[in-house]
Amino acid sequence: MELYLKDSAATEDLGKLLGSKLQEGDVICLTGDLGAGKTLLSQGVAVALGVAAEEVTSPTFTIMNIYNGKNLEIHHFDLYRLNRPEELEDIGFYEYCGGEGVTLIEWAELFPEELPEEYLQITLLHAGEGRKAILEAKGTRAEELLQEVESKC
Repeated sequence: MELYLKDSAATEDLGKLLGSKLQEGDVICLTGDLGAGKTLLSQGVAVALGVAAEEVTSPTFTIMNIYNGKNLEIHHFDLYRLNRPEELEDIGFYEYCGGEGVTLIEWAELFPEELPEEYLQITLLHAGEGRKAILEAKGTRAEELLQEVESKC
């Protein structure tokens, strides 16, 4: 599924729509261009789950942020600064990813072999004044999630 997101508000809105559909154990992998809106989309997801927008920041330097939503905890990873798969273990990636709560992974393409079996991948690419979002399902639950989002777009 491909969407054109005309501006930052549309990117955040996609995140809010996605966030309204997420369930315990869901994993969202965010890939694509630098500055294309991965954190902004994550912010929309978190807001939909009951987190204040100003609490959601890029975990580029902290590697992982945890937010307490109304009903679900959100584990927000940014893998940009990691160099080796062994570092994922050091940050607790395997403990949090796909477990309790919801997992958002920015720069997931850096460690494709370490991702869980099921996830929804969203690739954000600069496209003119806006961005293109490409959504791909990996697994049954991700396919269900994609269909739910597609029905609302």
